[in-house]
Amino acid sequence: MGKVKLDEIDHQILDMLIDNTRTPFTDIAKKLLISAGTVHVRVKKMEEAGIIKGSSLTLDYVKLGYAFIAYVGIFLEKTHQTKFVLERLEEIPNVTVAHITTGKFNIFCKIRAKDTNHAKNIIFKIDDIDGISRTETMISLEESINDKKRLMHTIFNEL
Repeated sequence: MGKVKLDEIDHQILDMLIDNTRTPFTDIAKKLLISAGTVHVRVKKMEEAGIIKGSSLTLDYVKLGYAFIAYVGIFLEKTHQTKFVLERLEEIPNVTVAHITTGKFNIFCKIRAKDTNHAKNIIFKIDDIDGISRTETMISLEESINDKKRLMHTIFNEL
Protein backbone atom coordinates (compact mmCIF):
# COMPACT_ATOMS: atom_id res chain seq x y z
CA MET A 1 0.00 0.00 0.00
CA GLY A 2 1.32 3.46 -0.93
CA LYS A 3 1.47 6.57 1.17
CA VAL A 4 -1.85 8.02 2.28
CA LYS A 5 -2.41 11.73 1.63
CA LEU A 6 -3.10 13.70 4.79
CA ASP A 7 -3.94 17.37 4.86
CA GLU A 8 -3.40 19.98 7.56
CA ILE A 9 -6.73 19.18 9.26
CA ASP A 10 -5.72 15.50 9.50
CA HIS A 11 -2.37 16.58 10.98
CA GLN A 12 -4.10 18.73 13.59
CA ILE A 13 -6.52 15.94 14.50
CA LEU A 14 -3.63 13.51 14.97
CA ASP A 15 -1.73 16.11 16.97
CA MET A 16 -4.59 16.42 19.46
CA LEU A 17 -5.19 12.66 19.65
CA ILE A 18 -1.50 11.98 20.36
CA ASP A 19 -1.77 14.36 23.34
CA ASN A 20 -4.87 12.56 24.59
CA THR A 21 -6.52 9.71 22.70
CA ARG A 22 -9.67 10.26 24.72
CA THR A 23 -10.24 13.81 23.49
CA PRO A 24 -13.89 13.97 22.39
CA PHE A 25 -14.41 14.61 18.69
CA THR A 26 -16.64 17.56 19.66
CA ASP A 27 -13.70 19.22 21.45
CA ILE A 28 -11.42 18.65 18.46
CA ALA A 29 -14.10 20.02 16.15
CA LYS A 30 -14.51 23.20 18.22
CA LYS A 31 -10.77 23.88 18.22
CA LEU A 32 -10.47 23.30 14.47
CA LEU A 33 -13.76 25.06 13.60
CA ILE A 34 -15.17 22.01 11.82
CA SER A 35 -18.03 19.65 12.62
CA ALA A 36 -17.69 16.65 14.93
CA GLY A 37 -18.96 14.54 12.02
CA THR A 38 -16.02 15.71 9.90
CA VAL A 39 -13.60 14.71 12.67
CA HIS A 40 -15.31 11.31 12.94
CA VAL A 41 -15.13 10.71 9.16
CA ARG A 42 -11.46 11.74 8.99
CA VAL A 43 -10.46 9.57 11.97
CA LYS A 44 -12.36 6.63 10.46
CA LYS A 45 -10.56 7.20 7.12
CA MET A 46 -7.18 7.20 8.91
CA GLU A 47 -8.13 4.02 10.81
CA GLU A 48 -9.18 2.26 7.60
CA ALA A 49 -5.90 3.34 5.95
CA GLY A 50 -3.98 1.85 8.89
CA ILE A 51 -2.49 5.18 9.98
CA ILE A 52 -4.34 5.04 13.29
CA LYS A 53 -4.09 1.63 14.90
CA GLY A 54 -6.28 1.63 17.96
CA SER A 55 -5.53 3.93 20.84
CA SER A 56 -3.37 3.52 23.88
CA LEU A 57 -3.48 4.31 27.53
CA THR A 58 -0.45 5.85 29.21
CA LEU A 59 0.12 4.57 32.72
CA ASP A 60 2.21 6.18 35.42
CA TYR A 61 4.34 3.17 36.31
CA VAL A 62 6.02 5.05 39.15
CA LYS A 63 2.66 5.44 40.91
CA LEU A 64 1.97 1.77 40.27
CA GLY A 65 5.26 0.78 41.90
CA TYR A 66 7.14 -0.17 38.71
CA ALA A 67 9.62 2.68 38.34
CA PHE A 68 12.66 0.51 37.56
CA ILE A 69 13.46 0.22 33.84
CA ALA A 70 16.24 -1.85 32.34
CA TYR A 71 17.21 -2.80 28.83
CA VAL A 72 18.42 -6.33 28.24
CA GLY A 73 20.52 -7.28 25.24
CA ILE A 74 20.18 -10.97 24.47
CA PHE A 75 22.78 -13.14 22.77
CA LEU A 76 21.39 -16.31 21.20
CA GLU A 77 23.26 -19.58 20.79
CA LYS A 78 21.79 -19.89 17.26
CA THR A 79 19.76 -17.34 15.32
CA HIS A 80 17.17 -19.96 14.31
CA GLN A 81 16.10 -19.94 17.98
CA THR A 82 14.84 -16.33 17.70
CA LYS A 83 11.14 -17.20 17.35
CA PHE A 84 11.25 -19.67 20.24
CA VAL A 85 13.02 -17.17 22.51
CA LEU A 86 10.57 -14.38 21.61
CA GLU A 87 7.66 -16.71 22.47
CA ARG A 88 9.25 -17.38 25.90
CA LEU A 89 9.87 -13.65 26.43
CA GLU A 90 6.17 -13.00 25.77
CA GLU A 91 5.40 -15.24 28.74
CA ILE A 92 7.24 -12.83 31.06
CA PRO A 93 4.85 -9.89 31.58
CA ASN A 94 7.62 -7.57 32.74
CA VAL A 95 9.22 -7.72 29.29
CA THR A 96 7.30 -4.84 27.74
CA VAL A 97 9.18 -4.42 24.45
CA ALA A 98 11.37 -6.76 22.40
CA HIS A 99 13.16 -6.12 19.11
CA ILE A 100 15.07 -8.44 16.81
CA THR A 101 18.23 -6.46 16.14
CA THR A 102 21.42 -6.41 14.16
CA GLY A 103 24.78 -5.68 15.69
CA LYS A 104 25.87 -6.77 19.12
CA PHE A 105 22.60 -8.37 20.29
CA ASN A 106 20.17 -10.75 18.59
CA ILE A 107 17.25 -9.43 20.66
CA PHE A 108 17.00 -6.22 22.66
CA CYS A 109 14.21 -5.79 25.18
CA LYS A 110 12.86 -3.42 27.80
CA ILE A 111 11.76 -4.61 31.22
CA ARG A 112 9.83 -2.90 33.99
CA ALA A 113 10.31 -3.92 37.60
CA LYS A 114 9.59 -2.77 41.14
CA ASP A 115 13.25 -2.48 42.16
CA THR A 116 16.70 -3.93 41.51
CA ASN A 117 15.92 -7.22 43.26
CA HIS A 118 12.77 -7.68 41.21
CA ALA A 119 14.72 -6.80 38.03
CA LYS A 120 17.37 -9.38 38.96
CA ASN A 121 14.70 -12.08 39.19
CA ILE A 122 13.28 -11.09 35.79
CA ILE A 123 16.74 -11.10 34.21
CA PHE A 124 17.41 -14.54 35.71
CA LYS A 125 14.16 -15.79 34.11
CA ILE A 126 15.35 -14.41 30.78
CA ASP A 127 18.79 -16.02 31.23
CA ASP A 128 17.11 -19.39 31.89
CA ILE A 129 15.36 -19.47 28.49
CA ASP A 130 16.74 -22.24 26.28
CA GLY A 131 18.70 -20.82 23.39
CA ILE A 132 20.01 -17.77 25.21
CA SER A 133 23.76 -17.89 25.68
CA ARG A 134 24.00 -14.72 27.79
CA THR A 135 22.50 -11.30 28.41
CA GLU A 136 23.82 -7.83 28.98
CA THR A 137 21.74 -5.40 31.04
CA MET A 138 21.67 -1.62 31.08
CA ILE A 139 19.73 0.21 33.79
CA SER A 140 17.77 3.27 32.80
CA LEU A 141 18.52 6.13 35.17
CA GLU A 142 15.87 8.39 33.64
CA GLU A 143 13.64 8.51 30.60
CA SER A 144 14.70 11.88 29.28
CA ILE A 145 12.91 11.91 25.92
CA ASN A 146 9.59 10.26 25.11
CA ASP A 147 8.05 12.46 22.44
CA LYS A 148 5.96 10.97 19.65
CA LYS A 149 4.91 14.40 18.40
CA ARG A 150 8.34 15.51 17.17
CA LEU A 151 8.59 12.53 14.81
CA MET A 152 4.97 12.97 13.73
CA HIS A 153 5.63 16.61 12.79
CA THR A 154 8.77 15.61 10.87
CA ILE A 155 6.76 13.02 8.93
CA PHE A 156 4.02 15.57 8.19
CA ASN A 157 6.60 18.03 6.87
CA GLU A 158 7.90 15.35 4.49
CA LEU A 159 4.44 14.57 3.08
